[in-house]
Amino acid sequence: MKIILHAGAHNTEGDRLLRSLLRNTEDFAAQGIAVPGPGRYRPLLNDAFEAMESAAPSREARDVLIDAILDESQAKRMILSNPNLFGHPGKAVGDGEFYPLAAFRLHQLETIFAGDDLELFIAISNPALFLPSALANFGAARKREIVSAMDLEALRWSDMLKSLREVAPEVPITTWCAEDAPFIWPDIIRAMAGLPPGRKIVGGFDLLGQIMSRDGMRRFRAYLADHPDMTEPQKRRVMAAFLSKFALEDQIEEELDLPGWNDATIEHLTSLYEADVARIGAMPGVRLIAP
Repeated sequence: MKIILHAGAHNTEGDRLLRSLLRNTEDFAAQGIAVPGPGRYRPLLNDAFEAMESAAPSREARDVLIDAILDESQAKRMILSNPNLFGHPGKAVGDGEFYPLAAFRLHQLETIFAGDDLELFIAISNPALFLPSALANFGAARKREIVSAMDLEALRWSDMLKSLREVAPEVPITTWCAEDAPFIWPDIIRAMAGLPPGRKIVGGFDLLGQIMSRDGMRRFRAYLADHPDMTEPQKRRVMAAFLSKFALEDQIEEELDLPGWNDATIEHLTSLYEADVARIGAMPGVRLIAP
């Protein structure tokens, strides 16, 4: 079976992406693509991870898990989404890297689903946005301790992806910048479902609708209806134009407050991130979905 693992990252609209995928459940099922509800597999995977701390999984464990997830239905491709796959938000940054448990967890998943064809999907985000959200639940003193111990110059998503490729070189990785997600939402959904570009899906503008006013979305959809032959790049330019006029400011503003940070810190982190994204785009075995 082809098993698609969507591992977040945290605060990158992961559950909203799952909801968009679930809107296509019936159409996908007709094509042999299963999108089970998260309640079916998230606790089961957590139990499997805990069990593997004391013993390797039995030969039957995979089949039992698949049967429990699919509930007797059949599928050639299954999409499993869990933002905590590589650890809860408190483990999103540690030991000078993003998701220090990621490589270990991916190795565990390869062990659980031995013989299946795994593919990993994970969004990345500008550290200037990601770190404040990842540390949001820590107290002020703990935040200061964590931030002061960080080497921001060395904190790169490409290092995390490299470690994943090293531990599981047969598992292709697809990633994208969370900041680009409203413009590439349908591309992400199609990629996870294994569908060709341009294939009709439901929910391709779900994220855009969360950050644009109702009037803006109404006008945007009317514009698309009047211009049915637009290419995907043309649609993205139109999205950007409508967002510039109809964006909901309270939905796109982010809190960037961390101890010791200032505008120069944010600008520097953004510059490092842009260079890191370019590095990721050239990594073997990694597909970067970009506008």
